[in-house]
Amino acid sequence: MTDPRPARGAAPGAAAPGPTAPGAAAAPPGRARRLAAPALTAAAVAGAFAYVGLVDPNEPGHYPVCPMFRLTGILCPGCGGLRSAHAFAHGDPVTALGDNALAVTAYVAFAGYLVLWLVRAAQGRPAPRPALRPWHWWVLGGAALAFTVVRNLPVGSALAP
Repeated sequence: MTDPRPARGAAPGAAAPGPTAPGAAAAPPGRARRLAAPALTAAAVAGAFAYVGLVDPNEPGHYPVCPMFRLTGILCPGCGGLRSAHAFAHGDPVTALGDNALAVTAYVAFAGYLVLWLVRAAQGRPAPRPALRPWHWWVLGGAALAFTVVRNLPVGSALAP
């Protein structure tokens, strides 16, 4: 039940302020709040790249071996991803592409998305929502499968780490 008495400082006869009416727009979040998620995501990614840049995956014992490669000898789409990230963190895109071209493509695509997210958050607009339809996922999965098959064939040895 709401209090029928007027609020302090309100004119006599004025109704007490009640809860926000359904459908009423709330105040937009402040700039710092809008930038928090994309900025924290960027910081986490930068921290991960810094760690991989400092702890060399080319030296044995720092990271686990890919389970698929260990059990089958087949390079999965992610094999060489840490070595690629290490080279990328050291500013060597040629070596990064040689270690895992698919991972470098994902790094660049995610960086573009992150920049777009930061810009939109700074402007007070919502985060970009990629409009990926089911067939887009099939194409991406097919590309990852083709990358995996080709990198395991003699003709695709340039794609192997």
